[in-house]
Amino acid sequence: MYLPKHFEVTRFEAIKEFVTRSNVVDLVTVNEEGQPLSSLLPCLWDTSSLSEGSYGTLIMHMARLNDQWKSIKEGTLGLAIAHGFDAYISPINYIAKQTNHRVVPTWNYQSVHLSGTVEVSHDVEEIYRIVSGLTKFHEADRDEPWSIEDADPKYLEGQLKAIVAVTLRVNHVEAKDKLSQNRPVEDQRNIIADLLLSENTSAREVATEMQKRI
Repeated sequence: MYLPKHFEVTRFEAIKEFVTRSNVVDLVTVNEEGQPLSSLLPCLWDTSSLSEGSYGTLIMHMARLNDQWKSIKEGTLGLAIAHGFDAYISPINYIAKQTNHRVVPTWNYQSVHLSGTVEVSHDVEEIYRIVSGLTKFHEADRDEPWSIEDADPKYLEGQLKAIVAVTLRVNHVEAKDKLSQNRPVEDQRNIIADLLLSENTSAREVATEMQKRI
């Protein structure tokens, strides 16, 4: 990740919260032919056990019919990308637009990269734990949450056989909030006002994130 210091996020709890809020990652691996492969996967980040050079385990599952897992061998490296909101930033918001015109468009966004070793498991109990954990997390705010135990046992057995467990042992974390921190405060306020008027939900969310930092 290209990571200028003024956009770098270093507080681990903030990074963990971001990944939890994102809920999904793009898992990128490379097969034996050098072909990059990627899948969007729901995830949970288990940080209950942290140590020097180890940032916990990203827990996921993948369809058995997905060829990506078949290329994951012992020691395979992977990159999981958690995306936040993003937005186009017009130079019309910059003070310099009225003076020296030395301005160009840019893009604001938030992103976290988790790197490490990928592992695949066919263990039914592990797959069950992963699906159960993901379900409990996503159903937690419902008045009557659905539980994996509510599913027909035979149907559930067939569904679990159709997926594999995928884990990423995280050994490197990079996080970036590119939210115009390198611009004067007046520019930032102009950008926020502009984005809040947008019909694009993502643009308005970027404005909200920027507001938190002024």
